[in-house]
Amino acid sequence: MSAVEQRTLAWLEGAVLGLKLCPFARRPYDQGRIRLAVSEAREPEAVLTDLSRELTHLDHDPAVETTLLITPWALADFLDYNDFLDPVDALLAEHGGGGVYQVASFHPRYQFAGTAPDDAENYSNRAPYPILHILREDSLERALADYPDAEAIPERNIATLDRLGADHLRALFERWS
Repeated sequence: MSAVEQRTLAWLEGAVLGLKLCPFARRPYDQGRIRLAVSEAREPEAVLTDLSRELTHLDHDPAVETTLLITPWALADFLDYNDFLDPVDALLAEHGGGGVYQVASFHPRYQFAGTAPDDAENYSNRAPYPILHILREDSLERALADYPDAEAIPERNIATLDRLGADHLRALFERWS
């Protein structure tokens, strides 16, 4: 396993699972159905090529529930990454006509609109590298239907992260960077 994969796995285990930021991640993690794919791309266009490859992989491998496409050498600037999500959405729409997959976005400098860079809530979408998390929509819909009060997940995450505080979270995330 590469250093990039090790750091990403440590973040997944420590933040996503450890802080319980995503209640749907535990099952595919325990079942070994999460794929880590490291992109060698240095330019956004090459990341789109890698994303297309990963979508095709998911099309042909139902044993993989979800893929984390990690882009350690591209999209380092958060604003560029955020703008890049439009071509990502366009590619998803082209691939199978849309409605099959969606992408959740993670970035080391993730910042929600209307927040300060150091606000704790931004850590819900921070990761050691820019990551495109490819989710199967049908799996997500089933998980949401079976989860009580799913719409409250973001508020619970914000409360958890606020309780921990930005300094504590920064220290945690430095372990994975």
